Amino acid sequence: MEENTRNNNIKEVMKKTIKYLKGIGEVREKLFHRLGIYNIEDLVSYFPRDYEDRNNIKKINELQDDEKCAFEGQISSRVTEHRPKRGFTISKLVIKDETGSITASWFNQPYIKNVFKPGEKYIFFGKIARKFNSIEIQNPIYEKAGEDKFKNMCRIVPVYPSTMDLSQNVIRAAVRSAMDAVGSNVEESLPPSIKEKYKLPEINYAYSNIHFPISFEDFKNARYRLVFEELFFMQIGLLSLKATLTNEHKGIKFNKDDDRMDAFIKALPFSLTCAQENVFCEIKNDMESNKVMNRLVQGDVGSGKTVVAALALYKAVLSGYQGALMVPTEILAGQHYITMSKLFKGFGVNVALLTGSKTAKEKRETIGKLKKGEIQILIGTHALLEDKVEFNSLGLVVTDEQHRFGVRQRAVLSKKGNDPDVLVMTATPIPRTLALILYGDLDISIINELPPGRKPIKTYAVDNGMRQRIYDFIRKKVKEGRQIYMVCPLVEESEEISARSANELAGTIAENDFKDMRVGLVHGKMKPKDKEAIMGDFVKGNLDILVSTTVIEVGVNVPNATVMVVENSERFGLSQLHQLRGRVGRGEEESFCILFNEGKGAVAKERMKVMEKTNDGFVISEKDLELRGPGEFFGTRQHGLPELKIANLYKDMEILKIAQEAAINIITEDPKLSSDENIRIKMAVKEKFEGKIEGLSFL
Repeated sequence: MEENTRNNNIKEVMKKTIKYLKGIGEVREKLFHRLGIYNIEDLVSYFPRDYEDRNNIKKINELQDDEKCAFEGQISSRVTEHRPKRGFTISKLVIKDETGSITASWFNQPYIKNVFKPGEKYIFFGKIARKFNSIEIQNPIYEKAGEDKFKNMCRIVPVYPSTMDLSQNVIRAAVRSAMDAVGSNVEESLPPSIKEKYKLPEINYAYSNIHFPISFEDFKNARYRLVFEELFFMQIGLLSLKATLTNEHKGIKFNKDDDRMDAFIKALPFSLTCAQENVFCEIKNDMESNKVMNRLVQGDVGSGKTVVAALALYKAVLSGYQGALMVPTEILAGQHYITMSKLFKGFGVNVALLTGSKTAKEKRETIGKLKKGEIQILIGTHALLEDKVEFNSLGLVVTDEQHRFGVRQRAVLSKKGNDPDVLVMTATPIPRTLALILYGDLDISIINELPPGRKPIKTYAVDNGMRQRIYDFIRKKVKEGRQIYMVCPLVEESEEISARSANELAGTIAENDFKDMRVGLVHGKMKPKDKEAIMGDFVKGNLDILVSTTVIEVGVNVPNATVMVVENSERFGLSQLHQLRGRVGRGEEESFCILFNEGKGAVAKERMKVMEKTNDGFVISEKDLELRGPGEFFGTRQHGLPELKIANLYKDMEILKIAQEAAINIITEDPKLSSDENIRIKMAVKEKFEGKIEGLSFL
């Protein structure tokens, strides 16, 4: 009883807004909101991105160039001020110890002159710069020596992700206030058996030492515990969803293939690759069983996923059911409609298209026929999710470019039938280990083979010095009748980011470099109708050059486009660059990808080399994961999964495997998490997944 009261009290504290904390007024509260921090719980689970070791106090003559470290010294001069230009002040003073002297500078901090007095001793921390015979430090952090308890010195200090006008000291003070408010009362969510088996420390120790570690050993132990817990709960949730779908939902048992399927495959304008045959075999086995199919098909750009989807849809139709194919854009929906209509011509399958731009009358007619069962396959965008769209007997749901939708949207479409089979397709190659997390509720198939005769896209990373040569090459290709993509990282110019904008590039080339050519511009800030119109013009060949942001990353099929130019390619992830490159090379003509690279570092150069060397999306995705971490793939908010706050799926792969093993063991032994020991796991998962994923039996 007493424990329940304490747990309820701490939950109330956790939900209190941060304005209750000392030092957080209305202005600072809004700044914290920018970081996604609204209540005390948000602050407690706002983990540092780095740490600075300010324990080791050095002598001035021991300070090394370019190192960040702490030293103690005596103020040996008064603060002097210089104003090299209007609105800019440099404050300087000299600090000494028995081994030497160092000059400290602060920029635009005039109050410094009232802080220091000659003869006083301080501890300083910052980045050292040795120039000839002098030593300097700029904008150092400082605290008076001899203090009983240092706030920011002689300890390991956390460094948090921040936003403009919110200093590290303010964030640290807020986190410390939140930790004091919570005390050692955070409720333990892992059962003793799990903590004991995997040697995990107690939760309050973990929170205390992730924010303010006593030693780096304590930090490592704390981080291991929190990473394990985060990945463990995510796996429990996804495995529970999979178990619910498998065990509690009786699926449609589709008919085995007959001569009609053989005739359809023979009528295809090309032969299936071995990879396509293998994946369709896995889909057939799922569809012919009495369990609900939930399968992800991963395939690189151009690997032939659409044909596999067509085979699955035809199988559903042959068993008397309807199929739905949902895609993210109207252009892609239209292209799929044309492709499917051609494939099913002569096979008695009525294919229809439903998108937002259809007239009210067209929509009513389509929906009416769908409800009567006169339409066997419906292709569309988010319009398929509308309440008024009713199927007669929906048996198979296919979603293309799954990362543009999410678990919840998939569930909405599935509810339009009686536990239909679900096939999810993506052209974004994801390393298998990561796919097991991202799509933990799905079985995974991979099409790892391109159709014969498909030419690799020639890729070149260049700097600005090659621009004129590249523009001459573009002019040559347009004269040959080809079309060009030019992609920019920004829609419009930005003071914060030095990169080419689509607006600026489109204006420049239309007025100067390619003024005799038809130049179009498309970006995400345009109205969907205007965007679709420009894309439509490019698809029809009414534009020579399309300047764009990454809105063209997915799905547009223009076989006549043979050159992809990417500005500031250093600002894109490798997998994103690979997706952009996949917009060309779709016809018989040789295709090219030109990457303008302004990055000077070793990592930037290595990334460009990867793009030049390989066209294999899976190789690229592994390298991207290694170089950039999982953010490129793991847009968890899009997927409806709880956000990862501390785990890094590349660095923490070993912990992930251990957490997966623990989750599998728990779900195998207790699928409903109903035992006394597992009830706290159930409550924690419920809290993390509630409102994010529908279908968990215990939510």
